[in-house]
Amino acid sequence: MNKHMPHIGAGTFRLQGQQAIDSVANALDLGYRHIDTAQIYGNEAEVGQALQDSGMPRGEVFVTTKIWTENLSSAALIPSLEESLRKLRMETVDLTLIHWPSPGAGVPVAESMRALLEARERGLTRAIGISNFTIPLMVEAIDAVGAQNIATNQVELHPYLQNRAVAAFAREHGIHVTAYMPLAYGKVLNDPVILGIAERMEATPAQVTLAWLLDKGYAVIPSSTRRANLESNLASNRIALDADAIAAIDALERGERLVSPDFAPEWDE
Repeated sequence: MNKHMPHIGAGTFRLQGQQAIDSVANALDLGYRHIDTAQIYGNEAEVGQALQDSGMPRGEVFVTTKIWTENLSSAALIPSLEESLRKLRMETVDLTLIHWPSPGAGVPVAESMRALLEARERGLTRAIGISNFTIPLMVEAIDAVGAQNIATNQVELHPYLQNRAVAAFAREHGIHVTAYMPLAYGKVLNDPVILGIAERMEATPAQVTLAWLLDKGYAVIPSSTRRANLESNLASNRIALDADAIAAIDALERGERLVSPDFAPEWDE
């Protein structure tokens, strides 16, 4: 990747209209330099507006978008990315991911990955990657374009679903892991173990959870509509958890997957 992806990003899932603009504007103002969006979120235009209105030089913000399933064919992928760029008001995006593997393997992984690689060669994106890919699908992606060309696999990952097999496989092949849904839709914020650690460290449960993920080398992209939460989340990189705290959170694994649409692949766990 030409430009380093900041480990803490601001997610925009479920944010619409003015709410999306305000959240991104607040995030940038607070010091976030990594914004994550997707075609299916329906807010690329708002993200683009917030970025433009911020007056921040394009080179200072790392922007990720994701190709939706209906645009995964070699004929559709690049035109769809060009449309995303128009909405985002930029000539190139920093990272483009396949959002979900093609339902029922309708479009082969290799076809989509090669189209993504072509998009990178054309300068439409600086890096390419995958999202929601299982180990067998990661093998297909690696076979198609080489692990060195896959910047990240963005997967659901939080204390209740630690996705250890996928994370270990990615690490083994030099593919970075980005954790989405890092706070498990807020469920971890009431977890007694995490609350206890937070109290001991004079931190918030969200900060403790994000610090645990960052300690493992993952990038995190929590989203919030509240400026105070955005600010608090960003401060999680200043929290150092001890081995006992990490082990206690590790023990919370329970295979609780929160995102599994009917078109999802057959999961590893």
